[in-house]
Amino acid sequence: MSKVFWSGGALLSPVPPALVSCGTVNDPNVLTIAWTGIINTKPPMTYISVRPSRYSYNIIKKSGEFVINLTTSSLVKKADLCGVKSGKNINKFEKCGLHAVPAVKVSAPVIEECPLSLECHVTEIKPLGTHHMFIAEIVGADIDEKYIDSKGKLNLQQCGLAAYAHGEYFALGRKLGDFGFSVRKKKNRKK
Repeated sequence: MSKVFWSGGALLSPVPPALVSCGTVNDPNVLTIAWTGIINTKPPMTYISVRPSRYSYNIIKKSGEFVINLTTSSLVKKADLCGVKSGKNINKFEKCGLHAVPAVKVSAPVIEECPLSLECHVTEIKPLGTHHMFIAEIVGADIDEKYIDSKGKLNLQQCGLAAYAHGEYFALGRKLGDFGFSVRKKKNRKK
C-alpha cells in the first residue's frame, strides 16, 4: 500500500459535532463546535476552538463560561444549522426547538435535549491563528438519568451519539471493545 503526502491540515476524524451553549437561560446562544476534546483528567479539562469572528466568541470571552452538549443522531440537522447560522441574526434555540435549562455551576444554559452536558469555566484563552482556544475546567456534568443504570454506571453508548468526519455526519456504530480489553486476562470458569 502506498501513501500520498499532503501538507498539514485539519484531518483528524471523527470528532464530535458538539452543541456549545453560552449566554444565559434568558438570553441563550448555541454554536456547533467540532474542535473540542479532553486535555486533562485531574482536574478535568477540555477546550473548544472558536473563530474570533463568531458571534459566540465574545459571549464566551466575557462570561468565561460555556457548556459542551453532546449531539445525538436525532439532533444532527439542528447541530448543522447551529454551525452554519449566526446567533447574531436568529435565535437558534427557537429556530431548532431546543430548550435552554439552568446549569448547576455556570450561568450558560444546558440544552435539555442532549444526553450529556459538560459545564465549563474558562481558565485560559490561547490565540492560535484562525481560531482561539478556550481552555476550561469541567466543573460539572449534567446527565439524562435514563442513561444511568441501577448500579450508577453511565451507558453513553445507548444515546445514539453522532460523529463528524471531513464534512459529513455519522451515527456511531457497534461497540468493538472497552478500555483495556486487549490485555485483560480471561476469567477461568469453574466446573
